[in-house]
Amino acid sequence: MSERLEIKGQGVPFRNHTAYCVGTGRLGLALQKEYQEHLELVQKAIRFQYIRGHGLFCRDVGIYREYECGGRTVPFYNFTYLDRIFDSYLQQGIRPFLELGFMPEELASGEQTIFYWKGNVTPPKDYEKWEELIRQTLLHCVERYGAEEVRNWPVEVWNEPNIGFWTGGLEGYFRLYESSVRAVKSVDPQIQVGGPAICGVEVERWLTSFFLFCSENFLPWVFAPRHCYTANTPRNEGHYVYHTMRDPRVMLEELRETREIMARYPLTKGLPLHITEFNSSYNPLCPVHDSVFNAAYLARILSEAGEYADSYSYWTFSDVFEECDVPKAPFAGGFGLVALNGIKKPSFHVFRFFSQAGKTLLYRDENMLVTADRERYVILAWSFYDPRDGAQPPASYEREFFLPSFGGRAFFTEERVNEHFGNPEQAWYDMGMPRSLTEKQASVLKHAAEPAFTHGMLEEKDGKYSLSLSIKGNEFLMIEIVPRATEPQEYLGFDRNEFYGLSDKCRQN
Repeated sequence: MSERLEIKGQGVPFRNHTAYCVGTGRLGLALQKEYQEHLELVQKAIRFQYIRGHGLFCRDVGIYREYECGGRTVPFYNFTYLDRIFDSYLQQGIRPFLELGFMPEELASGEQTIFYWKGNVTPPKDYEKWEELIRQTLLHCVERYGAEEVRNWPVEVWNEPNIGFWTGGLEGYFRLYESSVRAVKSVDPQIQVGGPAICGVEVERWLTSFFLFCSENFLPWVFAPRHCYTANTPRNEGHYVYHTMRDPRVMLEELRETREIMARYPLTKGLPLHITEFNSSYNPLCPVHDSVFNAAYLARILSEAGEYADSYSYWTFSDVFEECDVPKAPFAGGFGLVALNGIKKPSFHVFRFFSQAGKTLLYRDENMLVTADRERYVILAWSFYDPRDGAQPPASYEREFFLPSFGGRAFFTEERVNEHFGNPEQAWYDMGMPRSLTEKQASVLKHAAEPAFTHGMLEEKDGKYSLSLSIKGNEFLMIEIVPRATEPQEYLGFDRNEFYGLSDKCRQN
């Protein structure tokens, strides 16, 4: 028996930051045609405001070089590729969220690297040259795009310095941050700077130590970034990595705890908290990213994350991504919302649905949101389970609910993603998992990636609309309700019943 819900017309603001920022892998990939096609696809549907990636100072972007001239070593700054990348972002209506890293080979104090593309993670051997690199890069951006524009670009100092992305340790990061901030502020004091973008290791130690360091040294600091993933210990099998997942409420609790730590210090109390990376698995070879489970699971996080964080950036928008080598198949477990060949994954639709939610929250529970704008309702619902945990599919989530009417009939649309609809990975498996898709196969998978779509009309009764909702495990949906057109329309000779021979005229004949 379904639960009856009476939804009131008054609500609270829905703190929804789903479309604030998205991840991209390393910036050099933006020079690829398929990358740009995927970004265009995502931007048309979701309209992210910012994009964040690694590798600003890595070799494939080509900013920093050193040459021997007149018996001395001379730095040279080349912004040819950077201009192409940032121009393409801005043309698609998305701004850079700058991450300062990794270390150019010429400036690196060691040889330790991360990823297939070998981003150097050692401190600079010459901090003056490091500062000048940052200064020259930002000066160029200001010259090309204008100070007013660049002031809108947040600057994050490094990536996950509390694990293998940085060899300098906590004290070394303090020095890196101080040096980097000095360089940024020398260009424009109004540019926003923040750090450290840590993952979930020694979180309290790193955050509290960093906050105290900034306070004692009067260092500017305008936002706190951190990263969140919910995967348990990985298991490697050939080309793939497998995890079970913690309950999504674990991530929400981590965000709440981070906010509580920030509230202890005058410097950080009330400052923005940006989750500059989040996902279920932290490995780009995990098939969970391609699944309907992942999408329904993420929906639960998106439904509440805005209560604690000012943004949460999904890692990443595209499977044009090379941390662990070039992707080996159309569905290789990559992070992306979009698989290779421009195929939308189930998670793509979760972000699209949430980006269309109303600004007012009328109701929320573990499986459903009801939101509203003026004369518009958007209902989002989901249910997930992980069979690898030994869990059985949950009973269907059943709800009968009533909404205040607009004052007449309403028109509704429903989009639904589950094991059978909007699930291209299943279609790929069914066709035999080809590594290289033909044009026909790619077309089939693009069709399989679309949700089931239905529509209908709601009658008003006692000033309310009545809806019944049933949702199964690893399924999610969006229902949009708007007033039915009420303007009188005259279509000469139109009689809908004529189609079926049901009009009086047809009976007479």
